[in-house]
Amino acid sequence: MSWTATDESEYPRMTRVVQVLIAINVVMAFLEATIVQPSELESLFAFRSGPLVQTWWTAFTYMFLHAGLWHLAMNMYSLWLFGPRLEHVWGSRGFALFYIWCGVGGAVFHALFGGLSYMVGASAAIFGVMLAYAMHWPKDEIYFFGVIPMRVATLVALLGALNLFYGVTAGDAGVAYFAHLGGFAFGFLYLKKPQHVSIDQLRQRVSPAPDVGDDMTPRASSRPPSRSRHRDEVDEIVARSKAAVAKRPRLGTDKVQPRDARSEELDRVLDKISKHGLSSLSPSERKLLEEMSKQLRDR
Repeated sequence: MSWTATDESEYPRMTRVVQVLIAINVVMAFLEATIVQPSELESLFAFRSGPLVQTWWTAFTYMFLHAGLWHLAMNMYSLWLFGPRLEHVWGSRGFALFYIWCGVGGAVFHALFGGLSYMVGASAAIFGVMLAYAMHWPKDEIYFFGVIPMRVATLVALLGALNLFYGVTAGDAGVAYFAHLGGFAFGFLYLKKPQHVSIDQLRQRVSPAPDVGDDMTPRASSRPPSRSRHRDEVDEIVARSKAAVAKRPRLGTDKVQPRDARSEELDRVLDKISKHGLSSLSPSERKLLEEMSKQLRDR
């Protein structure tokens, strides 16, 4: 598989969490090959079906061990291929939580349906990452095995069908097919949960300062014709924020109604955004803006 560039060229090819995950997996593989016996690492970190009361941590640690160099190389290449763009959109924390969540989903499905005595590998988490990529950019094209051109959505559908087929028919063939399906399933559940508008998402969508004319009337910003529902929600929040700035009474106007402390603080924050942009806000001011966006969205 190889990556074909799309219209988004600003995101970094290697992001922080992807880099850390690859480094941890490579270090564990190095330890397994040189210093520590593979059986010792597997006894501590590999996921085993059965009661997890004494070994609950293996539901997380198994995804950092691999059964050989080829297994490691394929998983890390896939992470490098699909992970950075998602991390760029979601942020490092959001991407890391999603990765771990999908890995745990693989452990859950393996415990419920798998037949192997133990399991290692990041494949379940990687499958979740691939699904998320396909749901965001289904028409992006890759080259399967470096030769066959294929859309990402087609690749993910094909992998899902193959893993379901072999999971049902192959039995204990040395591959945790149901763990892969668990990564898909948990990834899908995560992506379908109710979303909230965060300050990072607002920062990505909003210009550094509101576009307000001399008459204090907010001007419409030029945007691409095709926009997702999520972008429309963010734009609506931003438009209302701009309108709130524009409608504040000027000095010298008659009979200004008394305002509570929270409203005054909100006005101050909106003033600061209009002058210096979102990057100038303090953590407490960002929290206030997030609360305001939630209230506007609920309305």
